[in-house]
Amino acid sequence: MKFGERHQVAIYLLTLAGAVLFGVAAPTTGPALEHGIEPVLATLLYATFLQVPFTSLNRSFRDGRFLSAVLVVNFLVVPLVVWGLTLALPDDRAVLLGVLLVLLAPCVDYVIVFAGLAGGSAQRLLAAAPLLMLAQMVLLPLYLLLFLGSDLAAIVDPAPFVEAFVVLIAIPLTLALCTELLARRHRAGVMITRVMTALMVPLMAATLFTVVASQIPQVSDSLGTVARVIPIYAAFPVIMAVVGRVATQVFRLDVSAGRALSFSGATRNSLVVLPLALALPEPYAIGAVIVVSQTLVELVAMVVYVRVIPRLQPAIPGRSKGRRLRCWASSS
Repeated sequence: MKFGERHQVAIYLLTLAGAVLFGVAAPTTGPALEHGIEPVLATLLYATFLQVPFTSLNRSFRDGRFLSAVLVVNFLVVPLVVWGLTLALPDDRAVLLGVLLVLLAPCVDYVIVFAGLAGGSAQRLLAAAPLLMLAQMVLLPLYLLLFLGSDLAAIVDPAPFVEAFVVLIAIPLTLALCTELLARRHRAGVMITRVMTALMVPLMAATLFTVVASQIPQVSDSLGTVARVIPIYAAFPVIMAVVGRVATQVFRLDVSAGRALSFSGATRNSLVVLPLALALPEPYAIGAVIVVSQTLVELVAMVVYVRVIPRLQPAIPGRSKGRRLRCWASSS
């Protein structure tokens, strides 16, 4: 576990490279791997939710300032940034739909891991995850209506989004709560928590491998289209790093909360919206490729963020610096 924690960034990058090579070498495995995306992601989120006691989440839910900042950044500022960036796109509504699907949806899964590596508050992001998921379920159709008009917004089936919330948020969160309650009475609960904590890095690697390897054949077949959106995906985290720094000052957040806010604003919900993109009708099937392309760019950006955000938002001398995610059971 210690080895995985120390070298997880390198492990993720190697996994990403291996997934690309595997997907290109064995493109026929894509459909089978696609079926594994939701199960492996749900397991990762269960392990993630186990990292912080729910007693800590109660305090985080009462942190109205942080939750307000997260909502303002993700659902007021981000749409404006996305609108400005998409002005540079050519007149291809299928590509625009894919970009909007992924950039308008804030991340609720691996953002917690990467923010924790940079000293961001995992507790606050865990508390915000269900709220962010619910908010994007409600607001994403409205934003699509605003950006695209009623004809395109109507083709996005909300059923995969509702299913994603149940499978990826509600069920793992409930199981994590049950595991914590079990750990208070039986050693089995403690052992489950320790095992899942030890599996955090392998689960993250498995999730990245499954998503990228299953979709990379389509990406390689559409390199010309992908090349048009890469500059937008690269510019987005750069802009959001500045937005996060400014928003931290405006909302007067502490260091760990400010770093968490920066990661929340920059990290998108590509893994969760991928089922939405895969459910698009044939004329818009390129949307899935556009979503996965964002994942590839974002993972590199998150590695950079882990180094850069602590420098943009340094710890105040005399106060404790943010720590990496630790297993609460082993530290108690």
